[in-house]
Amino acid sequence: MAICKVIAKSPLSLMGFIIIFSIVVLAILSPCVAPYNPLEIRLANKLQPPSATHLFGTDDLGRDVFSRVAYGARISLQIGIIVVGVSLFIGGSIGLVAGFWGGWLDNILMRVTDAFLAFPALILAMAIAASLGPSLYHTMLALSVSWWPWYARLARGQVLTVRETEYLKAAEAIGGSKFRILIHHITPNCFAPLIVYATLDFGFVLINAAALGFIGLGAQPPTPEWGAMLAKGRGYIQDYWWLPTFPGVALFLTVLGFNFLGDALRDIWDPRLK
Repeated sequence: MAICKVIAKSPLSLMGFIIIFSIVVLAILSPCVAPYNPLEIRLANKLQPPSATHLFGTDDLGRDVFSRVAYGARISLQIGIIVVGVSLFIGGSIGLVAGFWGGWLDNILMRVTDAFLAFPALILAMAIAASLGPSLYHTMLALSVSWWPWYARLARGQVLTVRETEYLKAAEAIGGSKFRILIHHITPNCFAPLIVYATLDFGFVLINAAALGFIGLGAQPPTPEWGAMLAKGRGYIQDYWWLPTFPGVALFLTVLGFNFLGDALRDIWDPRLK
């Protein structure tokens, strides 16, 4: 109910919810919504402008751009969910353990985290993807490896804050085990900030995945991934504007929607904003 009230009061939050809902529906129903096979080549129809027959026009191989954008939504959401989910699980677990136990274990885990943070996330992902070879799965693996340290740092900071609260000290005083305190008291109170950060981070993951696809290290043709479609369409932008425009607009709206939705969740779960 809280999220419904915030969304109803904030036009930007409502816009973000509508955008994300539309993208998710488009991704789920892409086999039904797409009028053509996104991989079917029809050279007789190549480079046709947007029309009633082809809403977003066709590419240099005669493939329907709208169908490819619709299927690309499924691929982009898959990348975002897997990368953010894996990074949240790995980084959050490391941060919780490091912040709760402290001592030498905290020092070791945080120094490893600092070593990963010393490299820009995109540069590290490019190096990993290039060493493994261009592939959609290698892109997700590379982004996951370069993304988890941020969640580890955030989770550790939340744990250090929660450890000083009175209710946690009371749980320790009545003899609660460390495992029980970590699972039932610390983790739930660190969960909300991590989810908000993950929602805001979803868009950045999509941008970096598209960047890897744009430079040829991500999804490979004929996969209808938005970054790869942008890379393919940049050579035609002066004469056939629709080729890079519609994948770019789809990526822009998706990132914008997740940013607005993340702001709404932050307004709900951050008591300092109330």
